[in-house]
Amino acid sequence: MLANLIMGAVLFAQAGSMAVVDEPAGLEQHDVAYEALAAGEARAAVTALEALRGENPGDPALLINLGSAYAELGDLDRAEECFRQASASDIRYELELADGSWVDSRRAARSALLDLEQSRMALN
Repeated sequence: MLANLIMGAVLFAQAGSMAVVDEPAGLEQHDVAYEALAAGEARAAVTALEALRGENPGDPALLINLGSAYAELGDLDRAEECFRQASASDIRYELELADGSWVDSRRAARSALLDLEQSRMALN
């Protein structure tokens, strides 16, 4: 499902505000509700991410995880909007996904949109 592909996928990015201890040089971490998403607490993730969104409205990592949380809650329209905003964001960086792979934030957002569309088709 969509949440498994992207969910909390953004642990580390090459932009952010909080330094990561014991991580490779140049990587920083910022709160994108990874722990809440990984624990299956989509509502808590939405609450946390919506609060952070005012400070970082175009952050693709935040938007992708927010979209994943909305998708997990079944709010596919809001999920789609978040993914679209992430794919169009002026901010762009490499994200580490939950499976350990690295991908450009716009590519991750587009992938999430495709997965969302497949989820919608499966529901019909």
